[in-house]
Amino acid sequence: MAADLRLDSFDADERKAALLEVYRSALSTDSLPAFGRHFNLHCHSFFSFNGYGFSPTHLAWQGRLLGLCAMAQVDFDVLDGVDEFLSACRFLDIKAAAGMESRVFVPEFSEEEINSPGEPGVAYHIGLGFASSKVKETALLHSFKDKAQSRTRVVVQKVNTLLHEIALDYDQDVLSLTPAGNATERHVCAAYDRKARNYFTEPSRLISWWSEKLDLAKEKIEEALSSPPDFQGIIRAKTMKQGGVGYIASKGEDFPTLRVVNQFFLDNGAIPVLAFLDGTSSGEKRMDDLLDIMIDSGVGAVNIIPDRNWNIKDPDVRALKISKLDEFIGMARKRHLPIIVGTEMNAHGQALVDALDAPALAPYFKDFEEGMFFIYGHTVLASMAELGHSSAWSQASFSTAAERNAFYIQVGRLASPAIEGNTLGISSSDTPEIILKKFSRE
Repeated sequence: MAADLRLDSFDADERKAALLEVYRSALSTDSLPAFGRHFNLHCHSFFSFNGYGFSPTHLAWQGRLLGLCAMAQVDFDVLDGVDEFLSACRFLDIKAAAGMESRVFVPEFSEEEINSPGEPGVAYHIGLGFASSKVKETALLHSFKDKAQSRTRVVVQKVNTLLHEIALDYDQDVLSLTPAGNATERHVCAAYDRKARNYFTEPSRLISWWSEKLDLAKEKIEEALSSPPDFQGIIRAKTMKQGGVGYIASKGEDFPTLRVVNQFFLDNGAIPVLAFLDGTSSGEKRMDDLLDIMIDSGVGAVNIIPDRNWNIKDPDVRALKISKLDEFIGMARKRHLPIIVGTEMNAHGQALVDALDAPALAPYFKDFEEGMFFIYGHTVLASMAELGHSSAWSQASFSTAAERNAFYIQVGRLASPAIEGNTLGISSSDTPEIILKKFSRE
């Protein structure tokens, strides 16, 4: 098997061996680019869903091929890839962080739509800066995955009633597409697409069948089938989103509360991060109130997916979203909340890195870069000596959020991925000034 394919093997040892092979090959041909200033701090891997099927190792390798200076992995509902990703990035000399994304219930906004369309009180939410996949009190972590899998199984049962000719066996047809049993709706759509193509071997029959099931013109089906990822998106939209037979309306009470989840993140040395959508929902229009609640519950940074806030064809919508982005960044600055940015890669066709030098984003590059150094500096100290941003040492060492953030930003600038373990002898008895001197002498 070719090395690039082995990077996405479900066998971890095979992935590791493949990385060593492709790296040595690239070094021998002097084909690796110099590191640049761009980065992606919101990559999903195949432990949840990656639109290109990339493993954590392959994500890191793609970053190296692009000359990215930093990356962060953020999977849905699991921390399975954290150790692999951090290790691969260290090997490739890429500054790295890792975490997870899930959905939480914000009781104070139970009547407001926040960033999960059609689901009042429900918010996509992030914990970033885990130093390891090993956590305290694993019950809540396991519940994220268990609840998601229970929901996805019900979705399949419901969609099977419509697509009964190719009804899926969840364990055989869906879980086989994942390395660790964390199947998503996107995996389900891929399974339906694959099974239909195998069942209806005559193209005209396949087109007619999907046309009837999805209530779409045959011409549209024929065109979409030429791009499986795009077609799978249509399956999802027509069968699993609102109005589809497999749609399940989520209620806030179906999810753990914001405070419970944030406490889990904090207890395990990670930073709770607010996920910004685009500022147009009823909840995000009350962003001052939402930020008050988030910060009070432990949020220490915010996340933006830049592409959805500026790369839009409609000029009026584009102008509105850029204005909302500017407004939100102003709020984050005022509240001393570092800004973490990146493109998700949870759908095929998404860029591997945002165009951070695009005219709509360039004015904020310094904010984005400092957010990158901040989360890397936190990760380094959390890994070395459990002295991350959310540690008791950090809380006791700084009188203001601005001072604390500036310290971790500076650590992120000075630290190198080449450091293995706590070779600098950093400990909780050190002052921030001593720690910075140790990194300066590195």
